[in-house]
Order: sequence, then structure tokens, then C-alpha cells
Amino acid sequence: MPEKAAPKKNKSAIKRNRQTQVKTLKNRSIKNMLKTLSKGVENEVAGKSREGAGVALKKVISAIDKAAKKGVLHKNTASRKISRLTKLVNSMLPSEAA
Repeated sequence: MPEKAAPKKNKSAIKRNRQTQVKTLKNRSIKNMLKTLSKGVENEVAGKSREGAGVALKKVISAIDKAAKKGVLHKNTASRKISRLTKLVNSMLPSEAA
């Protein structure tokens, strides 16, 4: 029984595949960077460094917003991540009882 021939691909399918591979690599890189920055915020909070956590939070918020703007993350996902990190940093601050 003869082996199946490889499926024929037209030029547009080949180009689309190439574009997808490039976009996948870029998106993966951005997502990995976001995870690294988020861990930095968590480490600062664990280390009880308020100033360091504030600076790290500012960096990660900027990066998340840029990722959402580029379409790497959905806007609601970006908002959720920012909200959780901000809540984490704010938990370090002394609560002001009125």
C-alpha cells in the first residue's frame, strides 16, 4: 500500500503558517516577561519592601497595558491581573481606620 502524499499547500497557506510562527514567538516572549515582572512584585511584597513593590508594580502595570494594547492579552484579563497585583501591594499598606 503506497504512503500518503504530503498535503499540498498553496502560497498563502505557507505564508500564513510562517506569520503564525513569528507571532507565537513574540506573544510567548511577552507573556514570559509579564510573568517575570509579576513574580518580582510578589517577591517585593514577600520581602516587605513597600518602595520596591511600588516601583515593581508600576513597571508591571505598564507592561500589562502594552500587552493588552497589542492584543497579546484580552483587556479584561489585563485588568484582572493589574487589579490582583495592586490589591496585593495595597495589602502591605497599613489600613486606615476612620
